[in-house]
Amino acid sequence: MCIIFFKFDPRPVSKNAYRLILAANRDEFYHRPSKLADFWGNNNEILSGLDMEEGREGGTWLGISTRGKLAALTNYLQPRLDRDARGRGELVAHFLTTDVDSLTYLKKVSAEGHLYNGFNLIAADLSTEKGDVICYYGNRGEPEPVVLAPGTYGLSNALLETPWRKLCFGKQLFLEAVERSQALPKDVLIAQLLDVLNNEEAQLPDPAIEDQGREYVQPILNKYAAVCVRCPDYGTRDGIR
Repeated sequence: MCIIFFKFDPRPVSKNAYRLILAANRDEFYHRPSKLADFWGNNNEILSGLDMEEGREGGTWLGISTRGKLAALTNYLQPRLDRDARGRGELVAHFLTTDVDSLTYLKKVSAEGHLYNGFNLIAADLSTEKGDVICYYGNRGEPEPVVLAPGTYGLSNALLETPWRKLCFGKQLFLEAVERSQALPKDVLIAQLLDVLNNEEAQLPDPAIEDQGREYVQPILNKYAAVCVRCPDYGTRDGIR
């Protein structure tokens, strides 16, 4: 049950304003092996954490490159998974290593979306010269990817901007932090974003999560319905801003 909040404005009025602010939690089983965020091997171009699960090695959930490519992934909550489906983490890794632009890449992904369990993928090209472009595709939603307009967005384990209560709650906290971003020292802004990501207040009841997750999510709904998930064997492992 990952969650991502981001605000982007490719041409901010103030020179002190951020073009992109992103805060994200990765929720996963604690025993699933992974590497902490670092540059890949001898390559100082791509920065991300890496999945080390057998058969899924090298995939990732969020990464950025010095060339201005950024990608982020969340799984789509579904009661049953196809164990033979391809690993979704490769979608982020492949984009970070390709020269293809974000929209073209997501169009290719959309043609192969049926090969994966449910996912949401954000891909971005960040460039001061050409202008920032951020695109989105979810394989449980519309058949074609979309180019996002500047603004503030929230994404969890349903389609982009699906109004789960925890998403709406966390997005409001995120907005309150980023609205003050120009006046805050960087370390203070980061601390406030981490406070958003560490919020464990369950946002219940939430019929939308119950309807989508059905019997799978019912026993653990009270833990999953918070921005920061804390369960005995599963929960928030990474907070990124």
